Amino acid sequence: MDSTGRRPKRSLGQNFLVDPNLQRKIVAEGHFEPGDEVLEIGPGEGALTDHLANLDVRLILVELDDALARRWSARFEGDPRVRVVHDDILQIAPERLSDRPRELRVIGNIPYNITAPILFTLLSRPRPRDILVMVQREVADRILADPGTRAYGALAVGVRSVARVERVLEVSRNAFRPRPRVDSTVVRITPIHPEPLTLEEEEELRILVRSTFQWRRKQLQKILRDHPDLQVAREAQDTLFRELGLSGTARPESLSPDQFIEMSRVLSSLRGSGADPSR
Repeated sequence: MDSTGRRPKRSLGQNFLVDPNLQRKIVAEGHFEPGDEVLEIGPGEGALTDHLANLDVRLILVELDDALARRWSARFEGDPRVRVVHDDILQIAPERLSDRPRELRVIGNIPYNITAPILFTLLSRPRPRDILVMVQREVADRILADPGTRAYGALAVGVRSVARVERVLEVSRNAFRPRPRVDSTVVRITPIHPEPLTLEEEEELRILVRSTFQWRRKQLQKILRDHPDLQVAREAQDTLFRELGLSGTARPESLSPDQFIEMSRVLSSLRGSGADPSR
């Protein structure tokens, strides 16, 4: 139970951070400045909120839990610096939260069961200025994994093709109530501005990455030729591999995020030139 005798809800992935030293360290890692607009995802029992509220920032709290949203609304009623939004972060558009969504600074201890959807929602346009979130340590390892390792995959490419990522803090499972079965990591995700890809290029990259990692054990030449979402003709493949300096026998996990970006751009340029790469 939490400090009010309320049981955390498993359906919402609630695990409350109870170590006050860690709470302060995480907020300090935000490096928030006076006047910043800070979005906290799921304030819960206020592990981070109580510290954020002491800063000279404008605070937006997005809370899905009915009781907690009511509690925060009552707590900050009449405070012009704090806005409580009772909604699902996966369903609310950034423009509804801020007049300057690209300047938002995001922080949160996000539920483990929907980490990837939340990250990709945050990394949809318009992207915030930066994101400081606590995630399952295994997820952090996957995001930061090097090409050629077992942990490397679509999550790493999807995040790091549009943002820089760094590991900030390691957090033991003992810092939470109820105690989860895994340890956690705080990561800082800084979207790249201006965006390195157009919207169309980002969509093409998503299709390419998703398709190749669905068949990650196969060679690129077979994936590009046979995957139903790709079907790249042999002639186009020859051009692609020649321009990228890659072998068709390479496998998806051997390519860096930058190489995936270049591959997507070459395929797009082949279509743009009238040389449709599809069969």
